[in-house]
Amino acid sequence: MLLNVERVDLPREKLAKSGISALRDEELLAIVLRTGYKGKNVLQLAKEILKKYSADEFIHIPLSKLKQIKGIGTSKASIIAAASELVKRGLDKNIVSIKKPIEILPLVFDIKDKKKEYFVVFYLNARNEVLKKDVVSVGTLNASLVHPREVFYPAIKHSAARVILVHNHPSGNPTPSEDDIKLTKRLIYAGEILGIEILDHIVVSKNDFFSMKAKELI
Repeated sequence: MLLNVERVDLPREKLAKSGISALRDEELLAIVLRTGYKGKNVLQLAKEILKKYSADEFIHIPLSKLKQIKGIGTSKASIIAAASELVKRGLDKNIVSIKKPIEILPLVFDIKDKKKEYFVVFYLNARNEVLKKDVVSVGTLNASLVHPREVFYPAIKHSAARVILVHNHPSGNPTPSEDDIKLTKRLIYAGEILGIEILDHIVVSKNDFFSMKAKELI
């Protein structure tokens, strides 16, 4: 029994020793939950919950559904709901609104110097507010690596109305290749079927960028 308690207490010890950023998602959730239930310690409970829900999904679960999860009663559900609401309010204050697709550029500085190609998708709502940023693929960009399903599943999940595609060219030349253009047109076609607009596909390099929309390639 003592070993079980020590194992459960590890997230708090780790937090004190290494800081909050060192904790895994299940360890963070374990600290919020504090206790498990008979036969399952709090870390096991946290892992079980995060197998069913991603961290992003978990903070959007309504109070009524939280209380239905085994091991989470009214008290824990209320604490989780309050913490989740604080997170969501903080996110709302930092929402980025895009008037023109090129305004997304400051959000992709992290990929312009990469040695591999990173394919990034920004999901926007009907007010052109950025809902989510996803790295969909890493490696040579072609239609076999970037499937419409990988691009549009998160769009549907987050109720996005529009998307902006961005990828980098490690060569330093942001001019899109034929494969880049073919892939973009394939994704535009898929988006039209789903009713999700692709606003632009921007190629970035270390010192330059290329907007397919601005150059009327799409």
